[in-house]
Amino acid sequence: MLLKRVRQFVRQHALFRAETRVVVALSGGSDSVALAGILRELDASGDVRLVGAAHFNHQLRDETSQRDEDFSASVARSLDLPFAADREDVRTRARREHRSMEDAAREARHGFFERARRQFDADVVALGHTRDDQAETFLLRLLRGAGPRGLAAMYPRHGTLIRPVLDCRREELRRYLDERGVTYVNDETNDDVTIPRNRVRAELMPLLVDRFNPAIVDVLANEAELARETWGWLESVAAEFEKGVRPHFVDSGEKGSHPFCELDVERLKAAPGALRRLVLWRAMNRAAGGRPVSFEHVEAALQLLEADRGAVDAPGHRVQRLGARLVLTDRQKAGTNLFEYPLSIPGEVQLSETGCSVSAELGAGVGESKTAARSGKGPLALVRRDLCRGPLAVRNRRPGDKFRPVGVGGRKKLQDYFVDRKVALGRRDQVPLVVDGSDRIVWVAGYGIDEAFRVTDASQSVLLLRLKVVGGSA
Repeated sequence: MLLKRVRQFVRQHALFRAETRVVVALSGGSDSVALAGILRELDASGDVRLVGAAHFNHQLRDETSQRDEDFSASVARSLDLPFAADREDVRTRARREHRSMEDAAREARHGFFERARRQFDADVVALGHTRDDQAETFLLRLLRGAGPRGLAAMYPRHGTLIRPVLDCRREELRRYLDERGVTYVNDETNDDVTIPRNRVRAELMPLLVDRFNPAIVDVLANEAELARETWGWLESVAAEFEKGVRPHFVDSGEKGSHPFCELDVERLKAAPGALRRLVLWRAMNRAAGGRPVSFEHVEAALQLLEADRGAVDAPGHRVQRLGARLVLTDRQKAGTNLFEYPLSIPGEVQLSETGCSVSAELGAGVGESKTAARSGKGPLALVRRDLCRGPLAVRNRRPGDKFRPVGVGGRKKLQDYFVDRKVALGRRDQVPLVVDGSDRIVWVAGYGIDEAFRVTDASQSVLLLRLKVVGGSA
């Protein structure tokens, strides 16, 4: 009956096939020893190829760590399996890397599993996590404040790691061993309730079983499966939705710069709340560069959707509301005073950040006196009004900005253009850019227009753009 359930779970999650080469991770405890026996039976029936066993010694128990390693080796011999073992002082690693013992142990153990997989030329490593482990993981993450991603707990497959008995109860695996007269060892570290997982296992789970629900393990494991399915669906919807909200990451090309992202505010606001939160969380996580982004960070950033301007700091980056978009920038460049303002026609924008103003007015045609403004090299620029898509705005540069200067013959990074024009580094963030509704650069104020907006005929409808120093004249 147990083998049948494991086969069904393996097929349901495509964990392995008849030709799959598997290494079993052996700790010496009941779960891993039972898994080794189950895989050996599946190997004998042609369901899989069990090619080795691997044991990692965490060196946390002077008296019994070697005992567990020796016992695991004996289990491998009894199953006629090649055996690999390795060890590391996990306690020292945790102190050195400033991480929890559990986290350091997992990192060291999984690193060894990958080495063992390669040593045995295997496809995957099988771990003995059970339904009880899944319920405990769900509770731990709930207590720490996880959302659907964290509450999904352990996956049947994670890269080259698989969990064939994740749908089995621990008591079922021990019954399997007892029926076959197979022994196992007990890990004394499981009795250490200073470790959060052990405290959940020894104190919280029995309380829930006795006082609330005898079937709590199954309830929590089922909740983890629902969260996993929900998270998978949300991820796929978010990935599709992101195609329309411009969460593009680019690099400025300048020394010390880092990825940068923009998100369309109106499209985000129109999305369902859960999707809106997830899209923003994904963008913030990419900008954070591996630093943890909390619920509070995302919540603060979401508040910017209802504000005209503002900014919040998050791990490794800053989120700013600039006109119709949210802009995520590297904290190293957070001192840069980003700005963006709508520019009406006719109308004028005062840029307090740069001490100047930019105005736009309709032109009836191109007179001889305005010929010098055709290139935009100076305080005036004449551009094709009919080619500007949507409303205009004035902003400063963003990493990845490109345009096609008149006479150059191709698109050029704005960063390279500034270098060519010998614009001082400290000045580049102060240069106003007039952009259209598609965020195409129309005019690099004072320096040049984009070739696409160049006026070529006196009868064309035009806009006159003007740059003025506040208190001065064009």
